[in-house]
Amino acid sequence: MPYRFLVIPIIIFLVGCTHTPLAPQQRTNNANNLAAAENWVKQTLPSTPLGLVAYIPKKRQRARELTIYIEGDGLAWLTKSLVSPDPTPQNPVGLKLALKHPNGVAVYLARPCQYILDKTTPGCNNTHWTNGRFSAAVIASSQDAINILKQQFGAKEIRLVGYSGGGAVAALIAAQRDDVTSLITVAGNLDHAKWSHEHRITPLKGSLNPVDYWQSLQDIPQVHFVGDMDDIVGKEIAESYASHFPVRKKPNIQIIERFDHSCCWSQQWPELMSRAKSILFP
Repeated sequence: MPYRFLVIPIIIFLVGCTHTPLAPQQRTNNANNLAAAENWVKQTLPSTPLGLVAYIPKKRQRARELTIYIEGDGLAWLTKSLVSPDPTPQNPVGLKLALKHPNGVAVYLARPCQYILDKTTPGCNNTHWTNGRFSAAVIASSQDAINILKQQFGAKEIRLVGYSGGGAVAALIAAQRDDVTSLITVAGNLDHAKWSHEHRITPLKGSLNPVDYWQSLQDIPQVHFVGDMDDIVGKEIAESYASHFPVRKKPNIQIIERFDHSCCWSQQWPELMSRAKSILFP
């Protein structure tokens, strides 16, 4: 097997885990505890073709605009050569961001098969957290889940916030909707073709790429946060994405000093969200 194929798990392993992973139940319990501390609860959505997990405030309030946070890729690989049987994240940065949402009503949407301990769920296979993580089926399931959440909260409009691979999902969702008021990403993988080329790994075959949908995204207000110390999804990925847009419609990219791929987004999120809003709606 060529060397370039051997390095795929190495990069993805670095994204999902840098130490011995916790068991799936422990990872799920960790998310449950984080949510419970803020009076949020877990909910399994009957989205199709893949059911997805959400965390929402226990006290549900109706809101015209609903902010939806989308999680990253999670634990895709157990080792450098072994695919993880459960992609539930070790460090659910997307959930931590949602729980720090400063104003308005927010919910959190997981990625396929995260926090779902019964992996016999129809359609739940590792394609959805490896090469097909941004596939048409994944995006369709996310769209359906968002429609369910909108109905539950009586929302007419949505703001999307995506972390890491969740940034790609958020962009692809936004490209297909007419109710998105803004798109915000944190360390977002907005051009996975560029990302795979930069890391010299095999392209994500079967995955849609946000850069191919720039025309549908050009009129959506956007802010993309990137850590200047992020060696997983660095600024060149966001810059490649932005380069596809006309000059007057280029998305805003914010480089945050001393931040890497996971640190220290949730700790500073209220301030960063305030900055994003001032850029989006001056």
